Amino acid sequence: MSVRNRPAALTVAGSDSGGGAGIQADLKTFAAHGVYGASAITALTAQNTTGVQAVYPVSPDFVVAQIRSVLEDIGADAIKTGMLASEVIIEAVARELEGQTLVVDPVMVSKSGHRLLEEAAIDALRFRLMPIATIVTPNLAEAEALVNFAVRNKEGMLAAAQAIEAFGPKWVLVKGGHLEGAPDDLLWDGERAIWLEGERIDSGFTHGTGCALSAAIAANLALGAEMIEACKQAKLFLTAAIKAGFKVGSGVNPPNWFYGMGH
Repeated sequence: MSVRNRPAALTVAGSDSGGGAGIQADLKTFAAHGVYGASAITALTAQNTTGVQAVYPVSPDFVVAQIRSVLEDIGADAIKTGMLASEVIIEAVARELEGQTLVVDPVMVSKSGHRLLEEAAIDALRFRLMPIATIVTPNLAEAEALVNFAVRNKEGMLAAAQAIEAFGPKWVLVKGGHLEGAPDDLLWDGERAIWLEGERIDSGFTHGTGCALSAAIAANLALGAEMIEACKQAKLFLTAAIKAGFKVGSGVNPPNWFYGMGH
């Protein structure tokens, strides 16, 4: 393994050709935190700010080859997963990443409504990947799919966090971006319910925000932060990035990952 002069993080996720979500958003988020970013691509998407036009999954063997290539040479202080596409990819990734500091973003459907995870793969997510996760970061719709009951308010978020924690992750962050009112997130460690208060920003710069938040958590963990602080800092980062925004297309635009650099 090489000797690094800065923390490194690995993202295992899909590629967004439009640059606003997936691997591209993760790498930009790592860079904005001063963390070296590496990637293992699970699927190629033809995608822009208006939606996803096509998806082409990568073979599980090649996903594993990418992960091993990075970890054997560069290593990673934290790893995040995003779009994993299929049951066989989830199984392969889970075998490779056991024992790592692992942020699992259970990406299932794009913001435009395009399915990014096979229905049959949800059980693999529950029973293979979540048991090895350091933290899982579902939004309300993803939480509902994982627990099979409605998650529409703070009471539902707490019930969902408890049910998801039973699958085995050390921490669960149920994101409240789709709540009515303030977009507060719930961080749960099996004993404590820690509410991270949010600010509703009606800017339209929300493409890839789930990717950016989980990547920011991974970046902060790579930098040595404890989990509560990592999540707080990630939420502050994302809030500021949404306020700044990037106007790049005719649909839902991404946040400005580099707002702190004056761009």
